[in-house]
Amino acid sequence: MSKKKKIVIVGGGINGLIAANYLSKDGFSVSIIEKKPIVGGACTFRTKKIGNQTIDFALGATVLGMMPDFIFQETGLSNNVEIFSPKHPKLVYFPDSNTSTRIYQNYKKLDQEIKNKWGEKGDLESFRNDEDKIIDFIRQGFKFGETPSLEKANAILGKTLTNLWMNGSAKNLLDHYFTSDKTKIYMGMTRIESGSSSMHNKGTAFTIPLMDSGSVFNGYWGYVKGGIWQITEEISKINKSLGVMFYMSSNINSIDTNRMKVTFEKEKKDYEIDYDYMIFATDPITPSKLLKNFKLEQELENKDYLGTSGKITAFFKNPVKWKESSPYKNSDSAFRFVFSNQTLNAFESSSQRVVNSSDDYAPSYVQIYAEGAAQRVLKNREPFDKLIFFIKNIKYNKTADQLPFIKEEVMNLIFKHIVNPEDCVSTEFLCPKDLNEIFYFPKGNIDHMALNENQNFNQRHFSKNVNKSFYLYGEYDNIYYCGAGAYPCGSVAGTAGYMCAKQLKRTVN
Repeated sequence: MSKKKKIVIVGGGINGLIAANYLSKDGFSVSIIEKKPIVGGACTFRTKKIGNQTIDFALGATVLGMMPDFIFQETGLSNNVEIFSPKHPKLVYFPDSNTSTRIYQNYKKLDQEIKNKWGEKGDLESFRNDEDKIIDFIRQGFKFGETPSLEKANAILGKTLTNLWMNGSAKNLLDHYFTSDKTKIYMGMTRIESGSSSMHNKGTAFTIPLMDSGSVFNGYWGYVKGGIWQITEEISKINKSLGVMFYMSSNINSIDTNRMKVTFEKEKKDYEIDYDYMIFATDPITPSKLLKNFKLEQELENKDYLGTSGKITAFFKNPVKWKESSPYKNSDSAFRFVFSNQTLNAFESSSQRVVNSSDDYAPSYVQIYAEGAAQRVLKNREPFDKLIFFIKNIKYNKTADQLPFIKEEVMNLIFKHIVNPEDCVSTEFLCPKDLNEIFYFPKGNIDHMALNENQNFNQRHFSKNVNKSFYLYGEYDNIYYCGAGAYPCGSVAGTAGYMCAKQLKRTVN
């Protein structure tokens, strides 16, 4: 490139930061405009005072998992942050048992466990082998920044696997491999990760391998020393050293798409900068408003944005002691899942109740992140132990302070498994409505848009010209979108930002 092309990125979350990193290294002049005074988007922290001590905790995202390893390496993050993924089997509890089922990483051990505990008579080996094929295909697409394509999936994977794993419903996928409802519930729970997607909806099968497609921990999830927000803070520092300009605490006043200029206010001063390309790393609807494209805004309003996830952070004055003992190392850092449903139909019914009835909460499952124990493994000393409860099936209509019964119900459920619940000295609770107000998630959805029918895999985009680029926004030919609403989805991964940057560079070249 003879003259540096100018790129303005709106949004300083993980995708905006990753896009900026790659584009600046590819010879573009990159500026980031961010509304808040800090980077990170939903990957940020808040400081809490308990007694005379303070502790930082993850306000939004908590764990690292869906990030591709090549992004972790190529950005320089691997040199700047330390990470840890528990090797301990995940522990799963159903209402009819006080002892857990252990989800071993070794499929032979897991096969024996679910046969003994859940009466499973299906074919776990085939499920894992086929899932690995799908995940390899997904990861290849990530790496090469490829537009997700069913035609390519059919050519590489064959029509049978493509129809089952990518076009099909979660129900058909799970029925194909398994016989036990408990196995189906556990293996298929991620299809309601971001919303209330019915297991009968086409395309919901794809969410299952997608959630395991990160390679930084080879399909598993884990923790960052000091907290997940170290990821966005460090990539921000790296980007500044590469020459990326940051305009924080800035509000965009106007975008002139003809003159290719954006004006914004920062600290009561007006700025105007020009661009050759603009990237929105925001929620999907905000760009249409800033561009004053009312037709596109109306189109986007019709998509399914409903989120149903909540989060409790619980602080303990002493390390949490679990009732169930384990012979494995670092057992207190294991991921735990506590289910409230025992049949697949009941699980499905729970996920739909907060959409189709007036219920504010329909107990389904609670995923437990042992953040404090993981920080101890990483040798990060903190004054309190932390457990995070990721909760499903909360209605999007009220804030957490209007729904205290949910917190009480969840805490009572989890405390049955803990020896020292009296050591819990404080909590922070967020519902989908809170997530909307804090992070601008449309309808509180952690992935901005539900991973639902017509909104998954090859349809997770906002481009009117997919042949030019999957990551273009609307009918514009030099404005792109790579927020959590774009393929693949949210999470602290940066994959959409990377793929967008890759496709933009190709377009320029």
